[in-house]
Amino acid sequence: MEKKASGKALLPLGVFVGVYLAVGTVLQLQGVEMAFYQLPAPVAALIGVISAFFIFKGSINDKLSTFLRGCGNEDIMIMCFVFLFAGAFTTVSSAMGGVDAVVNLGMTVIPPQFVAAGIFVISGLIGLATGTSVGTVVAVVPIGIGLAEAGGINPYLVVASVISGSMFGDNLSMISDTTIAATRSQGVEMKDKFRTNFGIAVPAALITVVLLLIFGRPEVVPEVQSYSFDIVKVLPYLFVLVASLIGWNVFLVLTGGTLISVVIGVATGAFTLLGAAGNVYNGFTGMFEIFLLSMIMGGLATMVQEEGGIEWILQKVKTLIKGRKSAEVGIAAMASLADVATANNTVSILICGKVAKELSENYDVDPKRTASLLDIFACIFQGIIPYGAQILMACALIDNLNSPFQVISLCWYQYIVAIVALLSIFVGFGKKKEAKLGS
Repeated sequence: MEKKASGKALLPLGVFVGVYLAVGTVLQLQGVEMAFYQLPAPVAALIGVISAFFIFKGSINDKLSTFLRGCGNEDIMIMCFVFLFAGAFTTVSSAMGGVDAVVNLGMTVIPPQFVAAGIFVISGLIGLATGTSVGTVVAVVPIGIGLAEAGGINPYLVVASVISGSMFGDNLSMISDTTIAATRSQGVEMKDKFRTNFGIAVPAALITVVLLLIFGRPEVVPEVQSYSFDIVKVLPYLFVLVASLIGWNVFLVLTGGTLISVVIGVATGAFTLLGAAGNVYNGFTGMFEIFLLSMIMGGLATMVQEEGGIEWILQKVKTLIKGRKSAEVGIAAMASLADVATANNTVSILICGKVAKELSENYDVDPKRTASLLDIFACIFQGIIPYGAQILMACALIDNLNSPFQVISLCWYQYIVAIVALLSIFVGFGKKKEAKLGS
């Protein structure tokens, strides 16, 4: 039987993205801070769902059944609970002083004459350990600005290095919400997606480090400062990283990391057992928005799919796609445009997930590769759009900044990784590395 195809079925998705983008744009023009984050994404998604109930034919009960079936899809539920466990680990580890320990450890080992390159590397490690680029920016930018001023370096370059490093780490992190969304939407393991990303992200990072070593040398070598840290508080992050790479189940990894953080926190007096329980719950509630958004998007995507929206896109895309390479370009373009529209890399991956999976299956693109491309290109644009949280947060911490593009223009890693990723599509760069790591 010929599959149902209807462009009209995409209207609810258009309503969601349109409302989200329109509200953010209007508030941005009005000068509202964090304009694209004033309207909660789940509310915009729910407006899209409501529009689907009006647009699609059939009884209310049938449409509700389809929506709820999508919300309760096994992959969606697994993704939602991974978000919860990741939130618990991040909150407990931060409360016991883990983030501060990682930051101070990094600042201790950076040679002062290599501030810009060192800041990039440390931001990458913190992003990798914590799974949050925004949190990395907030933690490291003030320190970076201080070092830049002491060494006579362009502070915009140092701040751009923090943003670039945070996106590099977030993209590779096992506990990042983008990694979780990309891997679950494509049905692949996190370790496999990490290995696939490795061959693209690491060469780009190395090129960035070399450029920063050449162009980011301070006029005056700043004095070496002493940062206190407890190496024990770094252990939970090392455990999560190593256990994930070994291939342990993600729930076991996050539970183990959380328990280690609880033990360290109680032993060092950072909190009591009851306080640890409160931090776990705070971690859960901190993930409520992305949890709810994932469920709503799962239900909306299923409604759109049943009405033929996904099939309509595939039929149109097939007229442009001639093979695997052009399919990969299409996946990358979808993730990029969705992020530009929503200013949220996780949301963009959730929007593109189903279509990307269909393209992957139809054009023999390795699902690991699809997950990698979704994550990489969503993170690339998230790190350079002036209304994204990372740029907004960083620029808010800089005095006398005339334009965010003073920072964006110096986010070299994002541009380099885009070039490397495109090379990996057209000439296979990075695929040999991926195969080697997987062997």
